[in-house]
Amino acid sequence: MFVVSYMVILRLITTSVVEIHTERRRTQMSERKLVGTGEMFKKALAGKYAIGAYNVNNMEILQGIAEAAEETRSPIILQVSAGARKYAKHAYLMALAKAAVEDTGIDLALHLDHGADFEICKSCIDGGFSSVMIDGSKYSFDENVELTKKVVEYAHAHGVVVEGELGKLAGIEDDVHVTAEDAMFTNPAEVEEFVTRTGVDSLAIAIGTSHGAYKFKPGTKPQLRFDILEEISKRLPNFPIVLHGASSVIPNLVDEINACGGNMPDAIGIPEDMLRQAASMAVCKINIDSDIRLAMTAGIRRVLKNQPEVFDPRTYLTVGRDEVKKMVKHKIENVLGSKDKA
Repeated sequence: MFVVSYMVILRLITTSVVEIHTERRRTQMSERKLVGTGEMFKKALAGKYAIGAYNVNNMEILQGIAEAAEETRSPIILQVSAGARKYAKHAYLMALAKAAVEDTGIDLALHLDHGADFEICKSCIDGGFSSVMIDGSKYSFDENVELTKKVVEYAHAHGVVVEGELGKLAGIEDDVHVTAEDAMFTNPAEVEEFVTRTGVDSLAIAIGTSHGAYKFKPGTKPQLRFDILEEISKRLPNFPIVLHGASSVIPNLVDEINACGGNMPDAIGIPEDMLRQAASMAVCKINIDSDIRLAMTAGIRRVLKNQPEVFDPRTYLTVGRDEVKKMVKHKIENVLGSKDKA
């Protein structure tokens, strides 16, 4: 009788302990939320590494990024362009980002990439984004300052951080189209005034990177203006600098896409050793989009070429997601230096 009673009591205690731990985990997960980039960037500047900012368009891409970050214990920034927001819809993207926070438990920011005007920035701020970019680089310096300051004032009042931009990157990204002729390096002499007058939290600069998969002409040696970056970092010590258009356009992925029916001649990107050098300087956020698209496309095309009978999207999207994860892990470990920094 005593033994039976003891076993019952032990079972009750064990069940209670498990329930307490389960409830505590539920509470912790419910308390997790999207974070701003302020603390991320402080740590990155001190540790001389960069945070990857990865563009997301659908669930599989986001899952691949989040799983890579969880396995490497790296902080990440999920970026949403106006085109992605139009394609996937704001509510779905918010739900996916929140699910990633709960599932991984890592520091994760949700960022608007290349906000074209105050209205889209306001919409994302009101809708739960933790960071926004206002791209006024197409305007004059004073007009850029005025627009950026307006966004900063609204964002800061709602606890959201803001990225501004000085200089113009060449290339194409969604609705952003800048020809090589119109591209312009960032003028270091303007950065202090811009940051002071606008109050931005980070600054995207142009030092030779460009948007898209066709960054340089064949036979051209890619070059980044590290002298401009160094001068900017002297004028803005310990201030977060951002590189856009920083995909490397991995040659073996381009080759595989072309071998599996694709048509991407002359796709050339930024060498990864240059990005690692930038990450060891003042750059603490590096945007990566094209490399993710290439990784996913290569995986999907491989399946469809080798298994033409496949028509279940889960089959080829699983491979695509795994390729995204592999690419992001590679960037975290070998380019950005953000492994084990979460």
